Amino acid sequence: MDALAKLKQLSLPFAELMGIEYVAAVPERVVGEMVVRDDLCTRPAVLHGGAIMAFADTLGAAGTLLNLPEGAGTTTIESKTNFLGPAPLGARLRGEATPVHRGRRTQVWQTRVTTADGRLVALVTQTQMVLPGSPI
Repeated sequence: MDALAKLKQLSLPFAELMGIEYVAAVPERVVGEMVVRDDLCTRPAVLHGGAIMAFADTLGAAGTLLNLPEGAGTTTIESKTNFLGPAPLGARLRGEATPVHRGRRTQVWQTRVTTADGRLVALVTQTQMVLPGSPI
């Protein structure tokens, strides 16, 4: 099974609630998209920072999943977000997660979140712990 099909078959309730769609995936890169909905916004009608972080965290965790040894799981242990621009209501966001480090015990992923026209919304760097014997 290819990486994109593997991610699409996972049942991740929070990602589904947010409307995250995986559009490309290989062990070196995961791309997802989501639409900014009113129920994910703060006021004025822009995506809440926590939703931006959750979007990026989901993509980085997905990248880690694609690089885990058999039977292992993962959890986020650190995340740093630079908010660089608004994501207005109705915008379609694209997140691209790429690895900075893929080690045996930790993985570090950086996710660029942009609008459809390429404006940078956020840059997120997260560290994922590899949990041996704890599959998702």
